[in-house]
Amino acid sequence: MTDTLSAPAVLATPAAPATAALAHFTARLSFETDVSDVHADLEADAPGLVVLDTRSRAAWDLGHVPGAVHLPTAEIPRRGAAAVPPGAVAVTYCWGPGCNGATRAAAAFARLGVPVKEMTGGYEYWVREGFPVRTATGLVRRPADGLTAPPGDIGCAC
Repeated sequence: MTDTLSAPAVLATPAAPATAALAHFTARLSFETDVSDVHADLEADAPGLVVLDTRSRAAWDLGHVPGAVHLPTAEIPRRGAAAVPPGAVAVTYCWGPGCNGATRAAAAFARLGVPVKEMTGGYEYWVREGFPVRTATGLVRRPADGLTAPPGDIGCAC
């Protein structure tokens, strides 16, 4: 039985002051981007970003983000600086949210002094949102998963 007079679970730990929240969330956005924003920028041929698939060759061959560069995490210390032109931002991705490969890759780029963001959701959410993937046979697009992308032309407008 729940005590209706006690504080809600969400408020058991008080919310941070607005100034601290602004600093926290702004910092997160400086480290992360999402698949929808990456897709929009790639579609617009936006300058200044290099999308990097940090998975193995076998994973890359199964399908990857069109326009991405294949650079497995282990090769970043040796080849990473040359893969990202001066002034550009590296955007790393791996399998998905259950994998921290993109985080390790982002850290490797940061060690090289390369500005970097991690694409949250990784390849999994790229596919689940219905964006195209490049395979050996060309571009493939699966239907969007209704739990990750609104149906039809409805956008979340976030």
